[in-house]
Amino acid sequence: MLPSSLVTALDEAIGRAQAHLLAMQAPDGHWVGQLEADSTITSEQLLLGHLLGQVKRDREQQMVRYLRRRQVADGGWNLYEGAPADLSATIKAYFAMKMAGVDVADPAMVAARERIRAMGGPTRANVFTKILLALFGEYDWNGVPTMPVEIMLLPPPFFLFNIYEVSYWSRCVIVPLLIIMDRKPITWLPPERALDELWPVPREQASLRFPRRPQPFSWTGLFWKSFFIGVDDGLKIWERFSPRPLRKRAVETARQWLEERLAVPGGLGGIYPAMANSILALRVLGYPEDHPLILGQLKEIEALAVVEGDECHYQPCPSPVWDTALAMNALVETGLASDHPALQRAAEWLLAHQVLVPGDWQVKRPHMQPGGWAFQYDNPFYPDLDDTAVVLMALEKVRGIDPERTRPARERGLGWFLGMQGQDGGWASFDADNNRLYLNNIPFADHGALLDPSTEDLTGRGLELLGTLGHGPDFEPVERALDFIRHSQRHDGPWYGRWGVNYIYGTWSVLRGLGAIGVDPRHEYVQRAVRWLLRRQNEDGGWGETCESYVRVDLAGRGPSIPSQTAWALLAMLAVGTTQGPGVERGVEYLLRTQQPDGSWEDPYWNGTGFPRVFYLKYHLYAQYFPLWALGVYRRALHG
Repeated sequence: MLPSSLVTALDEAIGRAQAHLLAMQAPDGHWVGQLEADSTITSEQLLLGHLLGQVKRDREQQMVRYLRRRQVADGGWNLYEGAPADLSATIKAYFAMKMAGVDVADPAMVAARERIRAMGGPTRANVFTKILLALFGEYDWNGVPTMPVEIMLLPPPFFLFNIYEVSYWSRCVIVPLLIIMDRKPITWLPPERALDELWPVPREQASLRFPRRPQPFSWTGLFWKSFFIGVDDGLKIWERFSPRPLRKRAVETARQWLEERLAVPGGLGGIYPAMANSILALRVLGYPEDHPLILGQLKEIEALAVVEGDECHYQPCPSPVWDTALAMNALVETGLASDHPALQRAAEWLLAHQVLVPGDWQVKRPHMQPGGWAFQYDNPFYPDLDDTAVVLMALEKVRGIDPERTRPARERGLGWFLGMQGQDGGWASFDADNNRLYLNNIPFADHGALLDPSTEDLTGRGLELLGTLGHGPDFEPVERALDFIRHSQRHDGPWYGRWGVNYIYGTWSVLRGLGAIGVDPRHEYVQRAVRWLLRRQNEDGGWGETCESYVRVDLAGRGPSIPSQTAWALLAMLAVGTTQGPGVERGVEYLLRTQQPDGSWEDPYWNGTGFPRVFYLKYHLYAQYFPLWALGVYRRALHG
């Protein structure tokens, strides 16, 4: 018999959280929360205005106020809440503030300058920072890794490196950069705006030779790094002295590739860096500033602005499909009627956003019909597997929608999802078999995220989808996915999380999948994961994991408690039958205790991942639907 006080507390908490989430729904049926990144995108956007000669002083001052607030105690700017300063983020913020007119004697600038010099200065920054500095004449283009535009002419699959052997996000960033780096334009600054003060030694004495590498050391990585540095040296000589007869044709191919993808709504790839690069590439090619393709990208970028009070910052992209599908799943699994009008409106909105046109993924899967969903409002060339999975699960759970409309949408979505399963049995995010990992060692890829290989969290989501649709362990795609999962588990129990922080997220994704397809929870590898989660529980009853766990594996599952990560841990254990015990009860108590009077929760720390080690995110709605989801599943488990 459940204590009446617990039943009442659960019911009231779930009711408040449902009401709060429903109140956030847009009139057309979708949900979208702020997708917050570090200060880098805001700094880049301020500097883009100067490159384009489109400076808006009022908006600049709003961005400067945001940058001032985000500066950390050591004088720099970091990549996530609680982290130390990052050199590249700090250089960009300093440069942006200087271009906006902040005096170099300002205490914020003095502290930032000292931090930059102490960290090694511009030569130690990442590739994208060097390219940005080179555009202003503040870094020698010869110190930037070479990417000849002739790459556009390398056809897949005959060349080991071509634009379709890198991830979608890399492709959308690289193609416009090929044009920019071919022309090497420079917007010269007046002397008072130059960045000479950031160099620990005079520029002419600084070595531009070795790129920054954030990845852990390995002998294989050292071999490939040395190999590709040699290739880069050879390409620089070739670019300088070869007649390059295919150069004009390659530039034209890149231009056509861009035009095709800029002609659809949503911006290039639906992501900020690609949109900004595409504008610069078109301007380099001679497109006028009022050309519709340029104006379209500027409009999409401005839609990413978040103005709060007297501050402004920019998101990397919106997340409406992801937020909507997850909110629907959470509401259904917490007792909201499956034919509730809010869920029906959300389902109709999702059905209208299914991608039914071919995209880049067809290079690897040419005979498949489209049918997935993208992350953003519009991104038709790049639907993704994660969104498609959670959308299909949401549509499976909602009732009252015309079956003649939902059936073909679900069939096409599932067909596309199954067809994108990799040869290794796992699922990636946007492409299939995008796994030539040695390419992460090219000098241009110093962020270490050039590729889109199969990952544990996506594969777990695939298992959950197939289980939700009624498939079990004997279904052939499930068998292959289970083999991938078994081989990717860490020895101590968890799974890596590519798109959420980190091992708690990956373990949640996998255990939800294993529970959905009916894997016996008594299996040793399942219980090993549950034991790992229980060992990582904090004294306050919650769970948390710092983004630093991507760098230091000893921090896996360790960090201050936050509601969304606590919810992931609870959902993971509940999915495989661990519904009772002190650990579960303390986790539920943490969520009940930290709920706000209006039914909401707040994550004070970053909970999402863009590129491990270099780019992190904070999904503001994660703290609204995941804790609700966990409490609802717990209540249902207690009632049998």
